[in-house]
Amino acid sequence: MTTALPTLQRMKTLSTEDGLQLHLRQWAPVSATKGCVLLVHGLGEHVGRYDHVARFLNQQGWLVLAYDQRGHGASGGARGDVPHGLQLVEDLGRVIQLVRSDAQLAARPLVLLGHSMGGLVAARYVAEGVGANVGQTMPAWFQAVDGLVLSSPALDPGMNPLQKLALALLGPIAPHLAVGNGLKPAWISRDPAVVAAYQADPLVHDRVTPILVRMIADQGEEVLELCPTWRVPTLLMWAGADRCVAPRGSAAFAAALPQTLLQARCFDGLYHEIFNEPEQAQVMALLGEWLGARWP
Repeated sequence: MTTALPTLQRMKTLSTEDGLQLHLRQWAPVSATKGCVLLVHGLGEHVGRYDHVARFLNQQGWLVLAYDQRGHGASGGARGDVPHGLQLVEDLGRVIQLVRSDAQLAARPLVLLGHSMGGLVAARYVAEGVGANVGQTMPAWFQAVDGLVLSSPALDPGMNPLQKLALALLGPIAPHLAVGNGLKPAWISRDPAVVAAYQADPLVHDRVTPILVRMIADQGEEVLELCPTWRVPTLLMWAGADRCVAPRGSAAFAAALPQTLLQARCFDGLYHEIFNEPEQAQVMALLGEWLGARWP
């Protein structure tokens, strides 16, 4: 099978329902394509920071497609803001529709790989399909995916009582007011070079709005509620020494999900960005093994 994907290769941006332009990036393998891994990045960052992950997946035979979420990277939108709580999930649905419309990918596996806030968005997207199984209405933008990989997902933002009070007071009166997210760059990795590159990156920002924080807090709970009826094979990997999100969110997800669908590992001692830690080779190896076992 050729790796040429004319529809996707011509596209550098994708328009959302409200006319915003999302920046797209594609990494194609040199050999036959097994399928597509769709990468969803975290809060305040962009897809360019995942080049090494994409190239590793290319070596495994996977096409990698990624996009800067609205309000991030080279995509449009106010930094760290969303119009409404499900907007990021709906944007992901639009990108998935693009992948499913490609004739050469339509019948091949599609796996979501989400990190941090992107992990929450990916999990919440999958939860839409789970919700349909228990009688909820299927959204028009939903199409099923074949697998889910979560890296330190923001299933529990770890908010303290003061932060919860501030959100309760500020949210109703200034939902789109951008403020600092309170996360320190040193928390992302134990590798000083990774932290320095993050701080020097002009596409990285620290903005967040109350409506986005509310989305993160609420949707993590919604995902956990739907875990018992999960249908999608899932690989969950999280950092045991995470200070950006609470590791207990991942532990709760691992405990609630049907074990026949789940492979989970906590990397003790690692910081939030497990793909950027000194032990990243171990993380990549587990990812490759999980994908290879399901799609040889």
